[in-house]
Amino acid sequence: MLLHIIARGKIARSPEAELVTRYEKRLKWPVKLTELPETGGKVPLPQSPHKTVLLDERGKALASEKLASTLENWRDTGTREVRFVLGAADGHSDEERAEADLLYAFGPATWPHLMARAMLMEQLYRATSILAGHPYHRAG
Repeated sequence: MLLHIIARGKIARSPEAELVTRYEKRLKWPVKLTELPETGGKVPLPQSPHKTVLLDERGKALASEKLASTLENWRDTGTREVRFVLGAADGHSDEERAEADLLYAFGPATWPHLMARAMLMEQLYRATSILAGHPYHRAG
């Protein structure tokens, strides 16, 4: 199952970009990163069936184990692509929220886009590590 991160804005050379690259290299699942301009731009067509996860301040704060089990369920029921969408500075529209399969938040705090992108990559690595039985995640 493809993990596809779609983000508004360019990450460029930065410490956050280094973290994104570090976790991208560690991930054993296929991963794709798509950067879009702040407005406009064309999102590639998804592989079907797919799920859409919006990173959104109104979303659910999922424990790492819950994110892992959600990905596992989607993978095991035939989902070919999961799209994780980080919106522009003003977030997502009500229409985008209504169409999403999951609204996901990193708690009640507001995070800069570049940090959120790095945190998402780490959580995806952690979730796939949990599913693989890798000791990276130390629960309890």
